[in-house]
Amino acid sequence: MKMKRLLSYVYTIVLIVLLSSLAFSQNTPSEEAQYLAFATTMPELQGGMTEVSKKIKYPNIAKQTGLEGKVYAMAYVDEKGNVDKVKIIKGIGGGCDEEVIRVLGDSKFKPGQHEGKPVKVKTTLSIVFKLK
Repeated sequence: MKMKRLLSYVYTIVLIVLLSSLAFSQNTPSEEAQYLAFATTMPELQGGMTEVSKKIKYPNIAKQTGLEGKVYAMAYVDEKGNVDKVKIIKGIGGGCDEEVIRVLGDSKFKPGQHEGKPVKVKTTLSIVFKLK
């Protein structure tokens, strides 16, 4: 009898924990939902794409295999113009995707604005890898 009562208490506690975690997870917006897809003024890279091109180091693996192409990435830019996260939308491999993440993660943007206020915005960029 005591074992049944103990199991009943354990199941009740587990159920409460699961339901409360489910309730709290639905009330908080996801990380991605905090970033606008469009703003009145979209973020701009300080120094432009030429500055990004200067920082890119062609990965050795990509050089050795003759890998070329375009990496599409999404940068999550905060209200101060810092990059919080970089997500590869379409990569080419060979270390190029990681290089884009590194360079964009270290880049600074002019913050996006919506209705005159700085906002968090996600913006898509493409970086070309071409052997000379």
